[in-house]
Amino acid sequence: MKDITKLNADKLKDFLSDHKCEDIVAIDVSGECTWTECFVIATVSSVGHLRGVVHQIWDEIKELGMTVSNRHKSPDTSGWELIDCGDIVINLMSSELREFYNLEKLWKAQENLI
Repeated sequence: MKDITKLNADKLKDFLSDHKCEDIVAIDVSGECTWTECFVIATVSSVGHLRGVVHQIWDEIKELGMTVSNRHKSPDTSGWELIDCGDIVINLMSSELREFYNLEKLWKAQENLI
């Protein structure tokens, strides 16, 4: 993984922590994936919390010099918002969806946490 990707992932983790997200992890998927280098995954407490974080994260992404491939006007109400920033894919998920999809297990996070 590129150094700038790790630095940006760390800054995104700090941002999400400051905005009351929980269980925040960054997973290096560069060895298993050809379309991104890193997943940042965080749990939100409600759909309202998800909307608030998504609304505020755009400024942080812009400040980091990152671009978004899939910007939506308003977050989905399913409890999962995926923000594709190229080298980093941000997954904001409700605890139920996070437990069900278990992205950490899927991407072998135990071995690749950054």
